[in-house]
Amino acid sequence: MVQPNNNDKDKFLYPRSRYYGQGRPQELIFNANLQEFAQKVGFITALETSGKLSPQDAYDQIKALWKQLKHSKKQLGIGDEPPTST
Repeated sequence: MVQPNNNDKDKFLYPRSRYYGQGRPQELIFNANLQEFAQKVGFITALETSGKLSPQDAYDQIKALWKQLKHSKKQLGIGDEPPTST
């Protein structure tokens, strides 16, 4: 039997999409944080839907993740400066 490649497993479990915006470092970091948020929300909703997590626990966990994402946005200064036209 062929041993699964851990890199392939990670790509399947934690997919990353390409970023199409401006390539500023803080925007790339926020994009990664946003993708991680979306992935974790997907896991939480799957656990809640399957009955492994109560609706209140799912809500609380998603709310905490949202607060982390908002804090990340503020720390990185995303949205503070007006967008530049190209």
